Amino acid sequence: MSEAPRKHSLTLGGHRTSVSLEDEFWAGFKALAAERGLGINETAREIDASRDPGTGLATAIRLAVLRYYRDR
Repeated sequence: MSEAPRKHSLTLGGHRTSVSLEDEFWAGFKALAAERGLGINETAREIDASRDPGTGLATAIRLAVLRYYRDR
């Protein structure tokens, strides 16, 4: 079972930011990026650009990971 979320650093648009994700979601996020042939920063940038303004980046990443595994 996952521990508490941990902070992970990302670079979006040349700016450093961090997201707090559980290890399982971080692993899923890396798998999603690898399958797309992208790095995690580029994948995070795409997710960030398409998310609803009221949705936090960490939540948007979790939802993208959920869709990735659901649609497989």
